[in-house]
Amino acid sequence: MTRRELIFPQSFPTIHTERLLLKQATIEDAEDMHIYLSNETVCRYMGIDAHETIEDTKGEIKWYDDIFKKQTGIRWGISLKDNPAIIGSCGFLNLEKQHLRTEIGYELHLDHWRKGIMSEAIAAVLRYGFQEMNLNRIEAIIDPANTASVQLLEKINFVREGLLREYDLGQNGFDDVYMYSILKRDYK
Repeated sequence: MTRRELIFPQSFPTIHTERLLLKQATIEDAEDMHIYLSNETVCRYMGIDAHETIEDTKGEIKWYDDIFKKQTGIRWGISLKDNPAIIGSCGFLNLEKQHLRTEIGYELHLDHWRKGIMSEAIAAVLRYGFQEMNLNRIEAIIDPANTASVQLLEKINFVREGLLREYDLGQNGFDDVYMYSILKRDYK
């Protein structure tokens, strides 16, 4: 039996889809990203407070760089092919190399909700994770009140595995979350 191993990219990969460019976010993107990361509606289910300053957003970009350098995750900035401004992000965090498992996270500028953009971005990121990185399992931890995210994940074949009671410590105490996953063998 051959041992399966994670393949982490040596340099930051760029992904092209029909309408999108998924690329590395840089400090030069901070102003564009601050527009949506300072919006409380966008940040409501992200587990972070809406950014108050551009320095908060630069800290987010630094975190993206740090998880890539430490090989614990990879987060792509999302832009439309005809406009280089980053309008959201999507990627992996809490990468478990030994178990070929990771968690997916994402957010999108409010002006671009319900246009299929995040479905397209997640599909590309899943494809990269399963085909290029050799992942076996991708998880999503979702606030049960985030019905748009629940619908999105179920539409792209994630399976709800259960409710994790008081899993996260939020602003108002401990929060329950749904655990979703998709396996390499189930990916279409």
